[in-house]
This record gives sequence, C-alpha cells and structure tokens, in this order.
Amino acid sequence: MRLTIIGLGLIGGSLAKSLRRLGFATTLVGVDASSEHCEEAVQLGLVDEVKSLEEACCESDLVILAIPVDAASQTVLNVLDLVGSNTVVADMGSTKDGICKVVEKHEKRAQFVATHPIAGTEHTGPSAAIDGLFDDKVAIICNRERSSEGALARVENMYKVLQMKVVSMDSAEHDEHIAYVSHLSHISSFALGNTVLEIEKDEKSIFNMAGSGFASTVRLAKSAPSMWAPIFEQNQENISVALGTYIENLIHFKKLIDEKDLEGLASLMSDANEVRRVLEGIELNNND
Repeated sequence: MRLTIIGLGLIGGSLAKSLRRLGFATTLVGVDASSEHCEEAVQLGLVDEVKSLEEACCESDLVILAIPVDAASQTVLNVLDLVGSNTVVADMGSTKDGICKVVEKHEKRAQFVATHPIAGTEHTGPSAAIDGLFDDKVAIICNRERSSEGALARVENMYKVLQMKVVSMDSAEHDEHIAYVSHLSHISSFALGNTVLEIEKDEKSIFNMAGSGFASTVRLAKSAPSMWAPIFEQNQENISVALGTYIENLIHFKKLIDEKDLEGLASLMSDANEVRRVLEGIELNNND
C-alpha cells in the first residue's frame, strides 16, 4: 500500500513511525507546508519521500490528513478532487461535524472517512513523533453510513494494525462529548497557566513550589496554539456550553471556600471522586 500523510507533526509523524514498524505500507509519502518539517521527517526516517500535494494524492492508496482542523477543512475538497476512484481519504482531527459538512456534497464523499484517534501529547513537530502513541487507544469513526464499505475497511484495518479500539459515532454527537472530555481540559490548563503567570511573577518560586500535581494539570498549556485555536473556533457552541457549566462549578467552589463550609467542600469533592469509577470502567473496557 502506498500511504500519504499530510502533516508531519506529532500525530502524522507518530502514525508514520508506527505504521512503518508494523509494515502497513510499502511506501510512506509525506506532505507538509513546512520545508523544515519535510526535511526533518525524511532525516528521521518517518517517510520515504516528500512530495507536493498534487503528486502525492494522485499516486496514493490511502491519504491521511493530520493537520489542524481549519486547514483540514480547507484542504479536504482539493484532496478529494485529486485522488483516483480507488483512493481512500481520512482525517484525524479533533472536531468532526465541520469537516463532515464540508465534504457532504462531494461526488467522492464515499471515499472519505471522518476519524478521530484519541491520542496525543503537548509536543509538536516531527521530532515529537512517538512509536506506539496509538497503542490501546480509541479511534472514533463518524457518520460511517456516508463512507463506502471499502473505505471503512481500509481505515479500520489501519487502526486495527495500530492496536486501537474503533467505535462509531455521529459527528455532532462526537463534537458535543469531546468538548467536555478533551477541549475543556485544554482550556482549563491554558487558564491555569495564565493565572499562575499573572499572579506569581517570581519564576524561581514557581519552579521551587510547583509539585507534580501542578505540572500534570498545566501540562496541556504547552500545546500548540496553532492547533487548538481552530479547534475552539470550530467547536465554539459546544465548548461555550461546557465552559459555562465549568464556570458555574468554579463559582460554587469559591463560594464554599469563602464561607469556610467544610461539609459542603467535602461533599463537593466526594461527588467529584466518582470520576475515578468512570475512568476505571473505561480502562477495564479498553482491556476487554
């Protein structure tokens, strides 16, 4: 199989790294707007060669878009125009409803598969690529009824080779749920990072006093703004609702602290502890 990956950053690079080791593709072709990323990806052995979008799409069996969601929505129609009738195109973005609406009326819609592998780190660029990043993670396929059986089989086989669990979901439903479990987490991290930097001007104090809890909570604030700003824009409506609920909870938390309501605080935190049961259930299901 000849595989083209558009976008040679963390996700695209990690995909290439794992699929090369697993022997999924005979040839790996990279496409990236950054000449530095192209050169680095070849030097690191992530791809066999880099080509222009036009050249790569015309010669591929499977084309993966691993670029920011706004760029993917702008590029996907061009890619579908370029590929042959036997080529499958899939995206890996964190929002799904927007791109599904973009491709809805394209004559090659059945060759497109809307996906979201739930994996990543806060790092960027080809050098951030991790072999095994997708191991035992979940890959979501949206609006599968709009994709052909052949296209679905090719993409699902790729995720199976990556040892991912594949689930199906409506694109609008996906964006609603992901606003709470992913997008809100990133907003919280960005907000916490800004809050600490605004209040605590002494960087040495931050370094000396920041424990593992702070480091893990603020880790996502190191994520690339160029990737996350478009995500927040595309999923604005769902994120706004999620953020409103979150702010209400923060205000309630502040009120209990201001009132020194120990019983209320204990009850609130005990309710939040229920997330442990949910996450443990998810981990058990993923191990089935």
